[in-house]
Amino acid sequence: MSVAQSLPPHRSVVEHLVRQAVYARLGRPLPRAAAAPNPLVVNVSARHCHLTQEAVEVLFGKGHQLQVFKWLYQEGQFAAKETVTLIGPRSRVISNLRILGPCRTLNQVELAYTDGIALGFELPHRISGDIKGTVGCMLMGSSGFFEMNSLKRYSAEAFERGFPATPRRVFDGRSV
Repeated sequence: MSVAQSLPPHRSVVEHLVRQAVYARLGRPLPRAAAAPNPLVVNVSARHCHLTQEAVEVLFGKGHQLQVFKWLYQEGQFAAKETVTLIGPRSRVISNLRILGPCRTLNQVELAYTDGIALGFELPHRISGDIKGTVGCMLMGSSGFFEMNSLKRYSAEAFERGFPATPRRVFDGRSV
């Protein structure tokens, strides 16, 4: 005898049901805009780094390829299983700094303002990909060290690539 297994509901469906329950509990009507899942996906980007294939090989060994830990909302992007340790100027560290893949054409680390204070860095505020005038750091992997020349505070109000088009005319990279 086999039991049919059903898939859990999609996250947006659960969010809509919760929203309906909260508004019902408050005795308020559900806003029109919340009647269906919003096509604009907004996420918080925790501290992470982007690396070139050369940097990956220095940190994890010749020929090493990043392995997928979890797929991200941006199509084709993933959080890698591999992590590194970031070493700051005061010998303070951030362990298990997640690498985002696939490999890029430049190396950069993106941190919160408070991470910079804890590490002893004066981090410039930049949109992803803008590394001009940023400070460097040292990364440690399982097979070696890699000296970075770009470390920056992440621009929380900038949109990353990969979200669906919306009638609100929000474009990739635009600050809000």
